[in-house]
Amino acid sequence: MMVNGVGAVVTSGVDPVPAAADGERGAVGSRRLHGCLGAAAALLLAVSSALLLGRSWSACDVGVNNAANSGFLLWLFIPGLWTILLLAWAVVGALLGNRPLLHALALAVTLLGLAWCAVSIFWAGTATPQCPGGVPPWWPSFLPAPGL
Repeated sequence: MMVNGVGAVVTSGVDPVPAAADGERGAVGSRRLHGCLGAAAALLLAVSSALLLGRSWSACDVGVNNAANSGFLLWLFIPGLWTILLLAWAVVGALLGNRPLLHALALAVTLLGLAWCAVSIFWAGTATPQCPGGVPPWWPSFLPAPGL
């Protein structure tokens, strides 16, 4: 707050928030937190999916070479999957609103399902000398291999 040459008080232009709007500010804060959590979870899942896909390509000698494969994963796969996962996060959040248990379960199933489908689309399940069954040797036998 400062006084101009005429004697009028000039504020910074930001009016104080009335006490009645404090509850609204909390809702906006929780939405912002939910959005940040969604962005972090989607990015973590996209990077993990890219690492899984890149490691399987490397183990089975799929693609041109590791540099080309990692370029695709870094510049196309991760941003694309991240965008899809963020959109899914927003849609599930809009549809299920204030039902925490159902909301969390739906988010987990939707995000993991989308990540599994994205990995399955690019999974090269063809038999190679390094991977006779089309599955890397480190893949656990109790999990079905991705692939459509």
